[in-house]
Amino acid sequence: MGGAEKLLVDLLPRLKDAGEQVDLLLFDGTQTPFYNQLRDKGIKIYSLGRGKFSMYNPMHLFKLKKYMKQYGVVHTHNTPCQLLAAMAGCNKPRLITTEHSTNNRRRSWSCWRDIDSWMYRKYSKIICVSKAAADNLLEYISDKNIQEKVCVIQNGIDIAKYREAVPDKKLQEQYKGKHIVVMVAAFRKGKDQKTVIRAMKQLTDDYVLFLAGDGECRKECEEETALLGLTDRVCFLGNCTDVPSLLATAEVVVLSSHHEGLSLSMIEGMASGKVCIVSDVIGLREIVGGAGLLFPYKDDAELASLIQRVCNDKKFYNSVAMKCYERAMQYDIRTTVEGYRNIYNINITD
Repeated sequence: MGGAEKLLVDLLPRLKDAGEQVDLLLFDGTQTPFYNQLRDKGIKIYSLGRGKFSMYNPMHLFKLKKYMKQYGVVHTHNTPCQLLAAMAGCNKPRLITTEHSTNNRRRSWSCWRDIDSWMYRKYSKIICVSKAAADNLLEYISDKNIQEKVCVIQNGIDIAKYREAVPDKKLQEQYKGKHIVVMVAAFRKGKDQKTVIRAMKQLTDDYVLFLAGDGECRKECEEETALLGLTDRVCFLGNCTDVPSLLATAEVVVLSSHHEGLSLSMIEGMASGKVCIVSDVIGLREIVGGAGLLFPYKDDAELASLIQRVCNDKKFYNSVAMKCYERAMQYDIRTTVEGYRNIYNINITD
């Protein structure tokens, strides 16, 4: 239910509509709402197993070889898939991968550098979702042959879907008269929901926070909320199946992170026509800077101040919201589809 998965939900049906034969192979075939959306749109889905262990099961290597021989292009989207697809690779298919983040934990372990260098050499193209993600990868890998394979294709969204979304009437009625702040993000180590929770402590009772998403860090965020006495003002929604409606209900969209690649959730927030406030970190300042508002990393006091300012100054709010929407227009999913199709066709006809 993360950003890379959300990209595929928007991307694969459009590639199919453009005339490409597109199938999806999952290491973890747990049937999430994203899984169901792709299935309902006619995407053929194969699964190698279910559950977290299945994501890291080395026995998938033998199954992968059989699947991969049927395709002209295999495109991987996270570390286990990247590595096992490289190990299973042969003359056919061509391998392509996407780097979705500016950083990952394995790059801090020196033992991984040689493994990653070997792995990337197996790929004909390495797509990065932002310039920051590409710069980080190029700094990490010094092999010139690998560097020549790196390109940037920005992730995109269906802009109209968010701009035209209708607010959730039930939530509107329940929180009538309140300033609704929303953060949409998985509870993972790269995210920083705690700073947003702490900011709520510095705001009055007419501010409420919705946290949409799930993950291994949710419990400690719930404990932080209880410790600060905010359980009546901080709502944990779990995985949200109608994000456009949730964003349309909000007044302010916030994203606090330790680092990002290219945040689809923040682009969605900007496309909704709401004011967006993000932590000033790599991967977010490049997207939001000059349009939305930035607060210093982990500075909950400044975040609270910015939320209060935009909610109390309608003219300032409208000015920032318009800039956010104009920035979101640069990230249309149609441009992403075109970029991916060009990469696929180049590799097929080489």
